[in-house]
Amino acid sequence: MTPAEMRADVAAATGGNSGRGSYRRLLRASNTYIGLLPFFVYSAIFLALPTARVAFLAFRDQDDHWTLSNIFESFHGVYLLSFQRSIQLSLVSAITGAIFGFIAAYAITVSKIGFLRRIVQTASGVFANTGGVPLAFMFIATIGTYGLVTKGLKLVGIDLYKGGWTLFTFTGLILVYLYFQIPLMVIVILPAIDGLRLEWREAAATLGASKQQFWRYIAGPILLPPFTGALLLLFANSFAAYATAAALTSGTIPLVPIQIGSLVSGNVIADEANLGYALGLGMILIIGFVMTGYAILQRRTAKWLS
Repeated sequence: MTPAEMRADVAAATGGNSGRGSYRRLLRASNTYIGLLPFFVYSAIFLALPTARVAFLAFRDQDDHWTLSNIFESFHGVYLLSFQRSIQLSLVSAITGAIFGFIAAYAITVSKIGFLRRIVQTASGVFANTGGVPLAFMFIATIGTYGLVTKGLKLVGIDLYKGGWTLFTFTGLILVYLYFQIPLMVIVILPAIDGLRLEWREAAATLGASKQQFWRYIAGPILLPPFTGALLLLFANSFAAYATAAALTSGTIPLVPIQIGSLVSGNVIADEANLGYALGLGMILIIGFVMTGYAILQRRTAKWLS
């Protein structure tokens, strides 16, 4: 056999092995990701397709023609005010919930009381998923105008509504939102606080660092990304809430989700459903931007606390 024939045989054999190896790698990859197929199907049906439909209808008028009027109108007048109030409500409730949630999570972490931690985690999981009409009814029955706590405080000389404040205002809505924002913050930030290793604190103390220096130079920079990510998550959670605000305020506070509900259902202006889709597209873009930042910060957090 000549050298050229030998090289040809080797190349043929190598090519065959390479082909079989590629097939095996493809088979292993398919077996690895086949379990995610139901998730992808579910996401496509209930997330991707509705989002695409909202984006499509936002640029169509009632005569099924292409238009930009819906987009322009969604950022003017009462609809612009709705975006401003929704962002304001989300920022205030997210910042307040993040601060109090972080304090609560850190307190139960340093307490070293196992049953207290389990109780708080279980309660937080329940409270964070409580919303809508039941939550609004709970607050109305408790601290509403004729709520049980309101009447009880009046018996001891305290009138919650004496200064003009009511549960059905912007500040009252913030108070209701904190019911699920604080527990959500506890759930999200607890793993990050647990990631602060005791060895770091001991090493800092050995080198003569004070508690303030430990938090400023070690714990603070490490917890800042997860705290900011949790803050963004709380913002998105509040920004997208609909049923609680609708049941509590009956639409008296201009919020984007309430405006969308009124337009799509035709309760305000007839044949303005596509304007509601334009508002929905604006919400999707804002929440998408916020959640992208949350995902980036979560990746950075995982690198430090892994």
